[in-house]
Amino acid sequence: MTGSDIPSSFRLAYVPGVTPTKWVRVWHERLPDTPLELVQATAADAPGLLAGHGADAGLVRLPVDRDVLAAIPLYTETTVVVIPKDHVATAAEEVSLAELADEIVLHPLDDVLDWETLPGRPAVERPATTADAIELVAAGVGVLLVPQSLARLHHRKDLTYRPVPEAPESRVALSWPQAEEAPDLVEEFIGIVRGRTVNSTRGRAATPPRPAQAKDRSKDRTKDKAKRTGAGGGAGGARSKSAAGRKPQSGGRTGGQGGKRGKPRGR
Repeated sequence: MTGSDIPSSFRLAYVPGVTPTKWVRVWHERLPDTPLELVQATAADAPGLLAGHGADAGLVRLPVDRDVLAAIPLYTETTVVVIPKDHVATAAEEVSLAELADEIVLHPLDDVLDWETLPGRPAVERPATTADAIELVAAGVGVLLVPQSLARLHHRKDLTYRPVPEAPESRVALSWPQAEEAPDLVEEFIGIVRGRTVNSTRGRAATPPRPAQAKDRSKDRTKDKAKRTGAGGGAGGARSKSAAGRKPQSGGRTGGQGGKRGKPRGR
């Protein structure tokens, strides 16, 4: 991709409950000259936004149409039940679906959980949004099952939540329009969410050493090795030569000692 082909910015869609802050921060550190524009979308609208190229990539909730969008699953969220703080279920660390059998379980129209059978008793009407359902929980009308991130997003002082291990879970993924090869900036963001370092060969920021530099380093290592080997061999050679060429001398220490030992035998 040439400089003129590189987009002036990167548009990242994200759905409620997903927090892209840490990845956006890394993006700004690595690509300070390429602005990242955040585009908020509902879970239902995000796939269409990506398919229509309203964003370059998006943090969405699965499933998506894999014939239209590529996707890399990132994590799976725990499902919780949102209840008033004085609810009897607050006494437990977890809540089973069976324990919700007598509860009115609110089912908003923007629910992101894939239910085969909704637990509990249905409300007379379905709230339009999760935010509306939260207000009904606070009013004591019923309880609500949502991914934990949505419970945190709609936090209220008079409400709390407990995990429901048996409930369906929501998976969050990075998604972008299908293509033979992901665009360069999408690849950059994939690298960031996957934790690739700045020197990764997949990232545009990677800067492998030039061949000439690598060759020079190789020569330097060879010279250093030769010097170390030569120094060690020279010392060893000098010691061997000195030991092999040493002869007893009559005036030397070895010869003198030998002469002294020989005189008594002559007497």
